Amino acid sequence: MRQQQRDLGLLMQFMRDFNERQSQLFFLVTTFLVRYEPPELQAIIDDDVAEAVTALASTYEAASRGVIYEPRPASLPADRLANALKPLVAEAGQGGGTSFERDAATVLRRVGEALHSLREQEPDQHRAFLDLLGRVIRKTEGAGSDRVGLSLDGPGAEAEQQGARRSRLIVP
Repeated sequence: MRQQQRDLGLLMQFMRDFNERQSQLFFLVTTFLVRYEPPELQAIIDDDVAEAVTALASTYEAASRGVIYEPRPASLPADRLANALKPLVAEAGQGGGTSFERDAATVLRRVGEALHSLREQEPDQHRAFLDLLGRVIRKTEGAGSDRVGLSLDGPGAEAEQQGARRSRLIVP
């Protein structure tokens, strides 16, 4: 229960002062990270995510100023992740213009900051941020379900509340 409260507290801290669109984009990105399955079954680590979101944030910051600039992450897993995440963010921002590009850059930078913050708190954990997201954002049950939800239950709640309604925030 304490772990769940700590995780949710950290997630809310990362989202501090976000407007509604930035919050939605944050959940879109983090949900994508939870569901992301890298090719060739090679697991990604927080450093790969940090490289990917930093590169994308630089791209969106430059685009908001009218400049085309696409830095590439140094590692192959980070590059693959950035290439998978880029169309998702671009689709979310269709018609948003420079204000969306600024929001996207802000959110991606904040994800990078969250990764670095957790890395400082837990230097031996290479998947601290991804594990936190996995504990908080879970796939919604159901055959063929492609939705995920923000879990507001404790770790043992599923066994205790079998058949009972659980509080979940559903993110498309």
